[in-house]
Amino acid sequence: MELNMELLPGNGRHLYEQIYEYIRGEIRSGKLLAGERLPSTRQLAASLKIARTTVELAYEQLEEEGYLVIRRGSGAYVCETQNIPSLTEGSRKSAEINIDRNSQTQRSCPALQENPKRKTEIDFSPRTIDMSMFPYATWRRILRGILTGDRADLFRRGDPQGDPELRTTIAHYLHLSRGCHCDPEQIVIGAGNDYLLMVLGILLGKTSFHSDVQNGVRIGMESPTYLRAADVMRSMGFSIEPIADDENGMRADALEESDCQLAYLMPARQFPTGVVMPYPRRAELLSWAAEKEGRYLIEDDYDSEFKYRGRPVPSLQSMDAGGKVIYLGTFSKSIAPAIRVSYLILPKDLLPAFHEKAGFLSCTVPRLDQAILNEFIQKGYFERYLNRMRNHYRSKHDRMLELLKPMEGKFDIRGQGAGLHLVLHLKNSDACLDAVGGQEKIRQDEIEQKLADAARAQGVIVYPLSEQNLPENPSSRRQASPAILLGYAALTEEEIREGTQKLIQAWS
Repeated sequence: MELNMELLPGNGRHLYEQIYEYIRGEIRSGKLLAGERLPSTRQLAASLKIARTTVELAYEQLEEEGYLVIRRGSGAYVCETQNIPSLTEGSRKSAEINIDRNSQTQRSCPALQENPKRKTEIDFSPRTIDMSMFPYATWRRILRGILTGDRADLFRRGDPQGDPELRTTIAHYLHLSRGCHCDPEQIVIGAGNDYLLMVLGILLGKTSFHSDVQNGVRIGMESPTYLRAADVMRSMGFSIEPIADDENGMRADALEESDCQLAYLMPARQFPTGVVMPYPRRAELLSWAAEKEGRYLIEDDYDSEFKYRGRPVPSLQSMDAGGKVIYLGTFSKSIAPAIRVSYLILPKDLLPAFHEKAGFLSCTVPRLDQAILNEFIQKGYFERYLNRMRNHYRSKHDRMLELLKPMEGKFDIRGQGAGLHLVLHLKNSDACLDAVGGQEKIRQDEIEQKLADAARAQGVIVYPLSEQNLPENPSSRRQASPAILLGYAALTEEEIREGTQKLIQAWS
């Protein structure tokens, strides 16, 4: 039989969603009867002039919801649906509105759904990623294959550190991609960086290795930094101390002058500044850690997969010969925020402490999710997906830089060549303040807020750099030029173009 449908690219719905909704509607309305055979995926793809995988994804979704049965070698057939309640016209309209709203939210700002915004606003959030290319069909196929195998073991309590198979896979992946050297026994898997930082709090946060220091173990952090990490550490009993930095990142001499036993840093690409720590500075920090027992560097390698020029910078852990680096990584940026799979590499001398103090914990990632991710990596899907996303983000990155050229006289653009956001540093505060109605001799954060307010008046959301400053000891920070963060990952190239034009207008 033939399906007379018209696809509308650019209407806010993916093509597979349009196919799925059309066939589902035909079945629910009785136009497609139980037992009817649908066109093959190849035939329908050819008639619609789209990729066959798009049709396969729609058919798979319909099969999962009980509308179709797919018989290998025979075709797709309509199932009996008399027990499926039909939607009224009103409820169908309401459902479509909800789908549209969710689609818009995911497209523009998936990680900041708690901060609603008007649809007319363009949000340059530095914390979001693009989910439009997520390999849903592959993920679904892996899940189906695992469940078909009747893996009862996946529904039992597993190893507190995470399944050995996944830990072995991660160790191999990190060795190839980041130069990390570790055994699977050193890896701890958890549901997000927050959980793993809390595990570190159990291991290191309440008592120091130094007998003369009890409670409130001091940890050095750059400022600005990733504030969520600071919040978690503070809640676990760490005492946060801002450490002076420069264009090369955290200064080892400033860390030496502090009373810190730990230091949290992002050497591959510091968030939010985008600074890449050079080899000499890394060596200095490793030397600091090696000077005393109980000192450790916590390396947060949050988005090292996305580098667009040259070879990836090796991890700090790959340079560590003395077991002084605690390595923290995640798949939330590289795959999807909801995956919630992160991992620690613990130095071998911390493993006894883990088993003693945290061995009673259950791994917070479901074993089924671990099995899916393990197969996703092992069979090469992850590598191919990363390659696609690098090219995808590189295109947005390059387009953004091209569109920002008219602003190079006013702003120094930093953080290029990697990551998912850029940093615009104001060259001449007075000149820009004149344009946005500012005044003389005001603080960095006030200048940034005026820039953000001017952008918001044009329907664009940007993020002041100073919002990421630690609240502790603000007088210790070096004076920085006012700066704005511009994330581009979740925006379409059209939104990037429109948003950039509005920023030029706002700050001209």
